[in-house]
Amino acid sequence: MSIITALFSRFRNHKSPSSPNGNESWIGVDLDGTLAHYDGWKGHFHIGDPIQPMLARVQQWANEGQEVRIFTARASVKEHKKFVELWLKQHGLEGLQVTNLKDYGMIELWDDRCVQIAPNSGQPVTELKPNPQTNTH
Repeated sequence: MSIITALFSRFRNHKSPSSPNGNESWIGVDLDGTLAHYDGWKGHFHIGDPIQPMLARVQQWANEGQEVRIFTARASVKEHKKFVELWLKQHGLEGLQVTNLKDYGMIELWDDRCVQIAPNSGQPVTELKPNPQTNTH
C-alpha cells in the first residue's frame, strides 16, 4: 500500500469539526464598514457607531438561534479583539464569537469588501452574462 493510499484511507471518514450539513453552521459578519460605521483607521480602541439595519439583522438572526460570528481582521491581534467584544456588549450583541478565521461551517459572509465569485468559475457574479437558455422572460 502506498503512503498516499494509506493517508487517504485514514482520513476518508474524517468529519470536519464544523460541517455545513451539521448544526454548526454560522454566518460571518464583518465589523468595520458592515456592522459599524468606518471612516478610516483611528486606532484599535475606536469602533464606529452601529449601522442600524445590519445591527437589527444580526440581532434577529441571533434571536432565531442562528450562530453569528463577527469576522474581522481585528481578531488577528489579541489586544484588539477585546475592544470588539466590548463594542458588541454595548450594542446588545454580547457573546457573539469574534474571529478572523473561517471554517467549513460558514454558510454566508456579509462584508463591505467581498466580491462574489460564481462557484468553480473564477468569474465575479456581476460579470456573468445571462444564459438565454435559462432565461424565463
